[in-house]
Amino acid sequence: MSSKSFFALGTASQVPTRTRNHNGYFIRWESEGFLFDPGEGTQRQMIFSGVSATSITKIFITHFHGDHCLGLPGILQRLSLDKIPHTVELFYPASGRKYVENLKNASIYHNVAKITEHPVSEEGVIFEDKKLIIEARKPDHSVESWGYRIKEPDSLSMDAEKLEKLGIKGKDVGRLISDGFIKAGENVVKIEEVSSPKKGLSCAFIMDTRVCKAAYKLAENADFMICESTYLSSETVEAVAHGHLTAAQAAEIARDSSANLLVLTHFSQRYANIEEFAAEAEKIHKPVVAAKDGDKIDIVKK
Repeated sequence: MSSKSFFALGTASQVPTRTRNHNGYFIRWESEGFLFDPGEGTQRQMIFSGVSATSITKIFITHFHGDHCLGLPGILQRLSLDKIPHTVELFYPASGRKYVENLKNASIYHNVAKITEHPVSEEGVIFEDKKLIIEARKPDHSVESWGYRIKEPDSLSMDAEKLEKLGIKGKDVGRLISDGFIKAGENVVKIEEVSSPKKGLSCAFIMDTRVCKAAYKLAENADFMICESTYLSSETVEAVAHGHLTAAQAAEIARDSSANLLVLTHFSQRYANIEEFAAEAEKIHKPVVAAKDGDKIDIVKK
């Protein structure tokens, strides 16, 4: 079982439907839990999906249209109610600081949650540690919006057979990795002789946007690409006018960026059958999934 999973908490765009809740997405990334764009009803959707408030370590807001953020007050209050012991980091467009303040103080509650805010104002790396790199890019929407890319650092895959032949084992392997070379008998073995580059797992989160360079940058070689597809191609003109993508455009971005699994979401209320989105996208790129509320998908290397 993968230690990284995606949960579709809600897949509707501006207006929810009988079967689709407002936006809400959760990624379990080993010991981390990332909540994206919590719309109204996100707390309840988390219950249905078995996602606890305790598991949230980072919250990401792409922009401040209501369907992407009006669930934030309830989430923040729940973190306080449950007395979550760890600090939760909140990433959001810097221009929307006043909306964060409004949402944080939307009603009376005993605020004891530890929240660290990270207003995003420049493209590039916004978080990095030994296990994780998070980047932000600025797509083309009708208001300031940010997309996010999560990635493991690149590493090396050691060739066990070569190491065994050279008699390198145990602590010597660790020294080889840390120093880049080691003496084996009369020979000096360089790490590149017994290893190959290993790309870190990557996941792109692309919400409301037109086709733009930032979307391609976020999707580049992504193993897992979550992407809005508000409309079908029959509404392409409307999609462009409102700053959104069609399923076909999302698929073209995935194909041209060499992404792997494309997960479509953020569907307009006018569409009852979301399988039409998968059918449209599959003509251009595979694999593809049209996400349904409650879906859980493992995030794995392509």
